[in-house]
Amino acid sequence: MDRFFPQIKRVAYEGRTSRNPLAFHHYDPDEVLGDRTLREHLRFAVCFWHTIRGSGADPFGPGCHRRPWSLTDLSIKAHVDRAEALFEFCDKLGAPFYCFHDRDVAPEGRTLAESHERLDQMAEHLARWQKETGVRLLWGTANLFSHPRYNQGAGTSPFLDSFAFAAAQIRKTMEVTHRLGGAGYVFWGGREGYMNLNNTDLKREQDHMAQLLRMAVDYKRRLGFQGQLLIEPKPCEPMKHQYDYDAAAAVGFLREYGLEREFKLNLETNHATLAGHSMRHELEWSLARGMLGSIDANVGDLLLGWDTDEFPTNLYETTFIMMAVLSNGGIAPGGLNFDARVRRESLEPEDLFHAHIGAMDAFARGLKVAWRLREDGRLEEFRRRRYASWDAELGRKIESGKATLEEVEAHALRLGSTPEFNPSGRQEMLENLINDFI
Repeated sequence: MDRFFPQIKRVAYEGRTSRNPLAFHHYDPDEVLGDRTLREHLRFAVCFWHTIRGSGADPFGPGCHRRPWSLTDLSIKAHVDRAEALFEFCDKLGAPFYCFHDRDVAPEGRTLAESHERLDQMAEHLARWQKETGVRLLWGTANLFSHPRYNQGAGTSPFLDSFAFAAAQIRKTMEVTHRLGGAGYVFWGGREGYMNLNNTDLKREQDHMAQLLRMAVDYKRRLGFQGQLLIEPKPCEPMKHQYDYDAAAAVGFLREYGLEREFKLNLETNHATLAGHSMRHELEWSLARGMLGSIDANVGDLLLGWDTDEFPTNLYETTFIMMAVLSNGGIAPGGLNFDARVRRESLEPEDLFHAHIGAMDAFARGLKVAWRLREDGRLEEFRRRRYASWDAELGRKIESGKATLEEVEAHALRLGSTPEFNPSGRQEMLENLINDFI
């Protein structure tokens, strides 16, 4: 495939001494770490929407990116061209996966039936290019936020007709995701929230969303789809408040409605920033509850209060993410999806390669640092020792739920008084330790 990026050769690993900006300097997909290659550890995915459909538009101006395919044509032919461009890009980059929204790959029809037909038509092209290139589908999802019918929500809409269209899109997109061998299916509540509580029945909206998810779970079983269902938290934008605010809110919602066994979380770094958290917080919270499923690998600008979706290049961020992935035993069947866009000033198609290469190198370095930290063991050993008092008989009894308040009080009475101070948390020492490995 050499139609859309003829000036770009297949990106190769050339090592740290290379000065070629269109080569990997740290990511060798065939390098083995433990029992897996870097390709298997990282499971990189290219997103259709930002990479192929992104135009550089922002709230203050229209798109200005130059692309050898049309960004605005809504014909089937234009969508076929864009899909071919995606697979050529993934093939030359060496990315093993891609992700899509239904409206990324197929245009809206005049009727729902026509929309379904167009998605089926495009799925045939996607299947053909998957077979030709070996690039696989990480996950699919339905765009339930762009069309005017969803201006007040989809699964949480006050209007049943909008809810019904959302259900129909989910059903069809899940079917196509299954047909294409997708490893998962994502629910992102782009407008599932509120702008004003004066006109919002908050409980009823959340009840409706839970029913929609239950119907999706039932359909997944009837379909025979084995992929992982994923919820993607985000606190706001475009709505003032979105119900899946962060990992804690999303898991709380799933538990309230008895759905926690059916879903895991697809965490995004920029969404963590908007929620006032670090990505590491969201990862650790999800890990503690066995809910880490997949990762939207991007980063937000801390000086801007919106979803900038920048490509990740911060080695601390990628190290902490990969520490969580290793603690999770890996990220499969999820992956690291670059839900990221090149900057408005990055006009040329070549910039798409620079952005992905830099991010993939950054994650390869983060993985290697995280691996060495785990092998070294000092960080984990310090954490274990810090909680050592809980490993004695009373601590184990409390943790198992078998201790009474009187028993714990008796322990305190025997002590008489506590020590003047507790041992140091050694925060600075541990930060220095991590710096030594980076």
